[in-house]
Amino acid sequence: MRIYCTEDYASMSRKAANLLSAQIILKPESILGLATGSTPVGIYRQLAAWYRKGDLSFSQVRTVNLDEYVGLPADHPQSYHDFMRQNLFKDVDIDPANTYLPNGMAQDLGEECRRYESLMRSIGPADIQLLGMGRNGHIGFNEPSGDFPMYTHVVELAPSTIQANARFFDSPDQVPRRALTIGVGDIMRAKRVLLAVSGADKAEAVYHAFAGPVTPPGASLCVTAPPKRDPGRRQSRPGPPPENRRRRLRLTMFRKQTTTRL
Repeated sequence: MRIYCTEDYASMSRKAANLLSAQIILKPESILGLATGSTPVGIYRQLAAWYRKGDLSFSQVRTVNLDEYVGLPADHPQSYHDFMRQNLFKDVDIDPANTYLPNGMAQDLGEECRRYESLMRSIGPADIQLLGMGRNGHIGFNEPSGDFPMYTHVVELAPSTIQANARFFDSPDQVPRRALTIGVGDIMRAKRVLLAVSGADKAEAVYHAFAGPVTPPGASLCVTAPPKRDPGRRQSRPGPPPENRRRRLRLTMFRKQTTTRL
C-alpha cells in the first residue's frame, strides 16, 4: 500500500489524475472503475484538461461506475449518469457505449443487480478502481452495517449519507433513500485501487480506516493493499498464506460509525 499526502485538494486531484492517466497511456484499452461525489470532480477536470492538450485519449477506454440512486432517471441532474456526463464523459473522446452504470429506474431491482454483476464479469476486472470515502467511511454505497455485502445489491442509505448528499438537492426530502451499488467482492476484483480522500470533515473516518483497530464485521469499509515486495530483494519461500493474503486486495471492516468528513 502506498499513501500520498498532498498539500491541498488541487494537488490531490492532480496526483490521482496522474495515476489514472498513466494507466491509460500504458494500456489504452484499460477498464476504469469510476466513482462519483465531490472528491473526484477535480480528478476528472484534470483528465479532461490533459485530453484537450492531446496528452490523453479515452477512445479505447471502458468505464464501470460503482453505483446509482434508485428512482432517478439517467437524465436527472442529480443522477450519477448525468454526473459522469457533465464531469468527464462530455469532455473527452470516450465512446458512450463503453460507459456502464447501474439502472436506478429498473422495474426489477434484483434482476438489475444480477444484470450489472454479469456485465462486470463479462468485461473483466478493473485495471484501476477509483474510490472516494463517505463521511461515515462508506465505499461506493456500501454503508456501515452488520454484514459484508460482496456483490451488486440494493442498499438503504444511512441518515448521515442522506444528510451529506442533501447539499446536491433542493431539500433533504428529495435525496433518494435507496441506491444500487457494487459490493465489496466486486471492488476486491480490481487489479489496483486508488482511494482519494480530501477534507478535514473525513479525518476521523480516515484515521479509523488506516490506524484504528480491525474488528469483525461492523460499520465502515476500508480497502487496503498488502505491502509491495521489492523485486530487487531475494524473498524467502513463504508458508501457506493466511486468507487475507490470498487476494491482491484486503478489505477490512470497522465497527465505529462517524459522521465527520475528510
